[in-house]
Amino acid sequence: MLVFRQLFDPTSSTYTYLLGDSVSKEAVLIDPVFEQVRRDAALIGELGLSLLWSLETHVHADHVTGAWLLKQRLGSQIALAEASGAAGADRLLKDGDRVGFGHRSLEVRATPGHTNGCVTYVLDDESMAFTGDCVLIRGSGRTDFQQGDARALYRSVRSRIFSLPETCLLYPAHDYRGLTATSVAEEKKFNPRLGGEIGENDFAGYMKNLDLPHPKKIDEAVPANLRCGQPGNEAAMAQDPDWAPLRFTFSGVWEVEPHWLEENLAAVRVVDVREPNEFSGPLGHIRGATLLPLGELAARAKELPKDKPIVAVCRAGSRSAHATAILQKAGFSEVANLPGGMLRWRGEGRGVEGGSA
Repeated sequence: MLVFRQLFDPTSSTYTYLLGDSVSKEAVLIDPVFEQVRRDAALIGELGLSLLWSLETHVHADHVTGAWLLKQRLGSQIALAEASGAAGADRLLKDGDRVGFGHRSLEVRATPGHTNGCVTYVLDDESMAFTGDCVLIRGSGRTDFQQGDARALYRSVRSRIFSLPETCLLYPAHDYRGLTATSVAEEKKFNPRLGGEIGENDFAGYMKNLDLPHPKKIDEAVPANLRCGQPGNEAAMAQDPDWAPLRFTFSGVWEVEPHWLEENLAAVRVVDVREPNEFSGPLGHIRGATLLPLGELAARAKELPKDKPIVAVCRAGSRSAHATAILQKAGFSEVANLPGGMLRWRGEGRGVEGGSA
């Protein structure tokens, strides 16, 4: 039997797919996200699986892959398309290749268009396919950067994906509306860009006029993904703190979620790095927080005791992320950031001192 899990990263709206052979316990992971590696590794361990491969559908522009970090943690190998131009992979895939795990395998189908290195992974019995950004649910990936080619994408979908059995389930790399899967039959009938009688010229003209904003993380994500996710701060990642369920971001910052912090305020020291007028302003501050403005933090860090882990807080999470680096440089080893800051804290209805109702 096939072990199958669909995982989600809410920040980038990315789906990661775990497939395993229930007999051999060998598994593959498609499109892992760097910040979710701890989650994915925990699930793989709990299911008793051995991760053989991290597979990429393409070089992503909206998140950094977790492939390299998974290789460090679990010993898995990395594979993606030869046409991607990426370095650091253990295997460069070509059209028609197969990636095996136990008694199961995935067929590699070249489906360029969103990028020239896009591939779709088709399960051995053609019951499911993982389309990356080639086919989305009732949509398609954009074609206005990273060697995008609308005509190539149209041909890829029509010849390599819509040629699969109509019952084949399609699993995209992203969805922004909460949808999880579709089928060849559905997309052939209902996809407004690629389905029905829409021709190649129609599709190319539509894609040319989308006028989409530039991906926010492209300048960070693409260079990192061309290295298969290998960052430049391996030393920081070697330490895996266990004082809280932390998440490590590719920028090198450990983060802790608000719900954990609220339940464990007595066990940590909250350092608020906003200005005094913000600390006492409308957003208020977290109960028991120590005010130490970011501009004074480096000079005054020695005033902070080292008896508890520190969680840095600001208005939206940016200044406090910088504060964690300052505190680590000052010798504090147990430091985390509160992502979203006081805006998120108040938005989630969590308790504060001061502030306005």
